[in-house]
Amino acid sequence: MITTFFGKKLTSHRVFTEAGKSIPVTEVLVTPGMVVQVKTSGKDGLDSLQVGFDWNLKKANQPLSGHLKKTGQTEKLPRFLREIRVAGEDLKLEPKAEISVDQVFKVGDRVKVTALAKGKGFQGGVRRHGFRGGPRTHGQSDRERAPGSIGQTTTPGRVYKGKRMAGRMGGSQKTVTGLTVTGIDSATNQMQIKGLVPGARGAFVKISKQNTR
Repeated sequence: MITTFFGKKLTSHRVFTEAGKSIPVTEVLVTPGMVVQVKTSGKDGLDSLQVGFDWNLKKANQPLSGHLKKTGQTEKLPRFLREIRVAGEDLKLEPKAEISVDQVFKVGDRVKVTALAKGKGFQGGVRRHGFRGGPRTHGQSDRERAPGSIGQTTTPGRVYKGKRMAGRMGGSQKTVTGLTVTGIDSATNQMQIKGLVPGARGAFVKISKQNTR
């Protein structure tokens, strides 16, 4: 059973229910993926499907072009190749087989979404870690956003590793759980997810079914 699919984040907005309640939703473009390779535990050490997504790439290097010969696709190439763990009947799929999002998800499914979060650049301790900053009065004119003390004196004579300080913020992989599929449009290959999804517009996102207890 396939429990994972990939797509591209489009935009976030809100919709209203019949009762007039506002719900935040994220639109994700989920074009069908094509199976490129079937891996088995006996030969490759695991059971999985290698699937190509976003078939809009016009050029590819020789190793990728040779790897994709089994699919017969020469005009368009996948921008992303990803592996999906599978078992049972899904291992009988062959290269060139297409997988659409409505084969994996349905409205009401609980999902988690993983993507590369927006990069915020170099930020100070107040924004990056939520530090309070220094006093605003008693002659303190330039300490409002200062980090304060970062260690001791001669002993230990150094700053401990992992000390929370200013630095690069964002740009790392984030997973948001507890989201719900609220709509799937097979005609436009769009999926509507209740809640906010990490990443900027156009970010490549991984959508996985979440076990409910």
